[in-house]
Amino acid sequence: MAGKVFFKVSMSLDGFIAPESSKDLMGQQWMELQQWIFPTRFFRETLKLGEGGEEGRDNDVMRETFERTGASVMGKRMFDAGERMWPEEAPFHTPVFVVTHEKRDPWERPGGTIFHFVNDGIKTALDRAREAAGHRDVRIAGGGATILEYVNAGLIDEFGIALSPVLFGSGIRLFEGVDAGRVALEPIRAEPTQRVTHLTYAVHKR
Repeated sequence: MAGKVFFKVSMSLDGFIAPESSKDLMGQQWMELQQWIFPTRFFRETLKLGEGGEEGRDNDVMRETFERTGASVMGKRMFDAGERMWPEEAPFHTPVFVVTHEKRDPWERPGGTIFHFVNDGIKTALDRAREAAGHRDVRIAGGGATILEYVNAGLIDEFGIALSPVLFGSGIRLFEGVDAGRVALEPIRAEPTQRVTHLTYAVHKR
């Protein structure tokens, strides 16, 4: 039985998930947006930063998201930013399918991450990711434009938002341009922690 297609992102209170320019990734606002992730034990384990780190629900969410994911899909903008910032052992440990016009051979990293470059659209990338994931879920990793394409195409089953107490004022909005007339949401759960509120929704067609 095929798994679900989902995304999980951190979002500011005013609806932004990233700065406008990828040059501002790792800047103060972005670091504040992601501040629930960095102290967790799972984050330290995954990036091999040594022992320690916090347990608790934030840590559980990180681990659960990782364990359910059998393959990921991302856009070229996210890949380009990550290629500069990820450690040699990229933090996916599964196949990743990059939606791009660039033709490029698969790029294998230590730890089980293999980036495949897909030149014929989001549906093909998802089909390949589903095949690679088997019974596990496919995560649409980002960025915002790629997530929106999958939402508007009716290809998302579920999503999670870590709502962070930070304001961006400008940047990339998660749902800018969403075809709201086609998308109905069913709240699944809301879990506040000390740093964020984890919101989970099932996605249905109207």
